[in-house]
Amino acid sequence: MKRKIAIAIATLTAAVLVGGGLATTAAFADSDSSGKDDRTATADRAADGTGEQSTTGRTGVDEAVGAALKAVPGTVTEAELDDDDDSSRTVWELDVYGSDKVWHDVTVDAANGKVVSDREDDDNDDRDRHAPRSASVSLGAAVKAALGAQPGTVTSVDLDDNDDGDDGRRGALRWDVDVSGKDGKEHELHVDAKTAKVTVDHDDDHHDDGDDD
Repeated sequence: MKRKIAIAIATLTAAVLVGGGLATTAAFADSDSSGKDDRTATADRAADGTGEQSTTGRTGVDEAVGAALKAVPGTVTEAELDDDDDSSRTVWELDVYGSDKVWHDVTVDAANGKVVSDREDDDNDDRDRHAPRSASVSLGAAVKAALGAQPGTVTSVDLDDNDDGDDGRRGALRWDVDVSGKDGKEHELHVDAKTAKVTVDHDDDHHDDGDDD
């Protein structure tokens, strides 16, 4: 009888020890899994722009274009960073030739990337006759090419037909890109709308030098 009781106690003790070991193992497994999930979530937030990168400040031209095209599907031919006359905020003002064959003026808040207004352009008739509506090189590609030549922050992009000649004839399409350079100066670059070749407006550089004097 005593022997049976001893065996029962030994069995119960072994079960408790094994159970405790399993519980301890499970606790470490949960801790490891939780730590890994936290690191993965942090990496994912950084990758998709919802973490630290989303609080770096002003909305870039690419984000503004994306927001505008969600509101008005079509082609963006101009984007300019400017102060809103009706408020103290800074906004992106964009010209969009919509899929509806109508020109739209779209305003995007530069602080949060949200569309503030979308209205049909009042000067549609004039613009339909003269303004270029698309190019082989997209606005995004032009911005990338310009920043490759002159690192900085883009403040304005405009699709132009280069009609500066005295004869008034329209020339090859180009993107005029204004960049606030890391060197502290303002630069205007021209990006060929067909080849993406970048040239610098040296007259603009001279103007900057004059301002410095």
